[in-house]
Amino acid sequence: MAHRLLGYTFKNPNMLKEALTHASIADNRLLSNERMEFLGDAVLDLVVCGELYRRFPEHLEGELTKIKSAVVSRRTCAEVSNETGLTDLLITGKGISSRADMPSSLAAAVYESICAAIYLDGGFEVAKEYILRTMNPKIDAIAADEHRQNYKAVLQQHAQKAHGATPIYELLDEKGPDHSKCFEVCVVIDGNRFNSAWGPNKKMAEQKAALLALEQMGVFAGKDMSKLLDPPQAQ
Repeated sequence: MAHRLLGYTFKNPNMLKEALTHASIADNRLLSNERMEFLGDAVLDLVVCGELYRRFPEHLEGELTKIKSAVVSRRTCAEVSNETGLTDLLITGKGISSRADMPSSLAAAVYESICAAIYLDGGFEVAKEYILRTMNPKIDAIAADEHRQNYKAVLQQHAQKAHGATPIYELLDEKGPDHSKCFEVCVVIDGNRFNSAWGPNKKMAEQKAALLALEQMGVFAGKDMSKLLDPPQAQ
């Protein structure tokens, strides 16, 4: 069953058994998957970093780091374990009788230990194939979500493509004391001024103003944007 689920047949079955054995049932913690979890974390990092570097040549280090952190997070690894059925293969001791009883940390750990086991048994390229096959949907979703939230980048691409112009952000107003200011910003593209937006800092206000411009140009479907348009309440 494990071989079908993983898409890989182990040359050394003991390697698979160790990767699936939780410390709660192992005779010795050295026989559990904890050491493999340690190694698998590094293998996963390398594969994901390499894939992001290759796939997103226009992203700076900070953007790549943000996506990578979400991809290799405990939450994402646990989701992959649960979605692929890997969690059901984990050998645990008393007190963890079903997936419902299992903390996300255990589900995440078994994914990392399997990555290490495949790496040790089959080599880096085999481990890379397994990781990308199971993680690519998560990379796609997380990268798309990050891109959608970077409205300034989306607006710049659209403005240059559709209008041959670069968005200009104008600061219209600011309110509040020095320690808690809010800023009103609007976008101007090729002489056209779009609705303004408020934010707790200039960067956030610019992102919100970019989103409003995208809404007005019909790039994004209409939403209730009242929270972006209204000035902040007095402190």
